[in-house]
Amino acid sequence: MIFEPLKVIDKTGCEVILRNARTSDAENLINYLKITTSETPWLIREPEEVTLSVEEEQRFIRGIMDADRELMLVAVIDGKHVGNCSLMSLGGYKRYSHRCDIAIALYQEYCGRGIGKMMLETVLETAKKVGYEQAELEVIADNRNAIALYENLGFEKYGHFPNHMKYRNGNYADACWMMKKL
Repeated sequence: MIFEPLKVIDKTGCEVILRNARTSDAENLINYLKITTSETPWLIREPEEVTLSVEEEQRFIRGIMDADRELMLVAVIDGKHVGNCSLMSLGGYKRYSHRCDIAIALYQEYCGRGIGKMMLETVLETAKKVGYEQAELEVIADNRNAIALYENLGFEKYGHFPNHMKYRNGNYADACWMMKKL
């Protein structure tokens, strides 16, 4: 999906541009994945598991841009990519066509500035406009800040996944399945 760029102001007074990812963002998005996966334990992969080539990422972005009901929204401050939020279908099945998956991450230095909330609100509004009836996400159960944000936006917990992830040190993390009716 192509999304018309939107200018918003974060809590610090900085102008943030929200726009769809472009193929020219591929290298930055790969680096972003590597950095954000090393900054936080809340994401599903280890930094060395980010092995996409620029060409693979460009194909992925093109696929999202060509899709009618999918969006990779990026946040940009002064030309620098600071985070992204995705809206994805749950497959091409008619019985799932009312459901979408939401995911979000920002560089840690940009967390707490309201950017994530603005991105989520934008993606949820877009999801409703393109005909989704419910948005779903998974979140690590210890990620209290994210859970508070999702609940503030109307998501509710509907399920619990014990031992959802296993870290290198042998510890496990549970996850919550959350859903919001649009």
